[in-house]
Amino acid sequence: MKFTLRQLESFVAVARQESVSRAAESLSLSQSAVSMSLNELEKQFDTRLFDRHGKRLQLNELGRQLLPRVQALLDQGRDVEALLQGEGEGGPLRLGATLTIGNYLAPLLLGEFMGGRPEESRGRVHLEVHNTATVIRQVANFELDFGLIEGVCQHPDLEVSPWIEDELAVFAAPDHSLAGRQDATLEDLLAEPWILREPGSGTRQTLEGALGSRLPRLKVALELEHTEAIKRAVEAGLGIGCISRLALKEAFRRGSLAELPAPGLNLRRQFHFIIHRQKFRTRGIQHFLDLCRRAVDGIQRSDQIVLRRADGSVIDYR
Repeated sequence: MKFTLRQLESFVAVARQESVSRAAESLSLSQSAVSMSLNELEKQFDTRLFDRHGKRLQLNELGRQLLPRVQALLDQGRDVEALLQGEGEGGPLRLGATLTIGNYLAPLLLGEFMGGRPEESRGRVHLEVHNTATVIRQVANFELDFGLIEGVCQHPDLEVSPWIEDELAVFAAPDHSLAGRQDATLEDLLAEPWILREPGSGTRQTLEGALGSRLPRLKVALELEHTEAIKRAVEAGLGIGCISRLALKEAFRRGSLAELPAPGLNLRRQFHFIIHRQKFRTRGIQHFLDLCRRAVDGIQRSDQIVLRRADGSVIDYR
């Protein structure tokens, strides 16, 4: 073969960063080394892989066709390297998760994933937590190996598989005028100020879809990017909220927040796995996906998931 793995690594890094200098930084190489690798690759095959716009480099049509194949080849190379180095589950794992999953499930799943193996055989794991739109973009651009999302994904390059059902709950501070009222109507809820996740989040998508034609009547008083911040704002009496039951279990159990009836609203949704259709599935990726599926075997909803800590003790929030 005329190309080297270093040349391919440089190509992928520049494709992601759209800059030789940023690509060099991500690879811990000099800018001249990355530039030389890329130039040699293009020169050897008498072709161009990028369109140059000043200092910015964008993939051309050939480069876009090449990127997923090169990424798969590098993933397989890292899998081979990890096996030779004794890392039983493969090389680094780059996981993306939306906020509800990333804050309440993914760290525990990763703890179980890493806890069952000797330290010397563990590959490095990297978790990024963002909203649905960001995780979809990063998986589509091969910045992440795969994602766990709570929103809708219709990206043509991504394979979407169902994981477990989730349900949102409407809630308020325990001293709110609607708390404890089983006769509260949807009209009562719509008359209140709401504290919600930002547009682009799966939680926001689910609530807006459930409201349908009544959406324009929703009074959004505050938009926050983190579920814990929403819970604190609702506890402070700034309005009512709507997030996953998974994030509310402890608060409902303690009585620091109160669930409100939401008649006529279908607040159920599905958590999904997303992975690029051309992504090579390393042993580590497949092992973690299998672990996720085992964690939900025989249960119906996300807040029923039972996980174990690294010491083997059960984490059960039911």
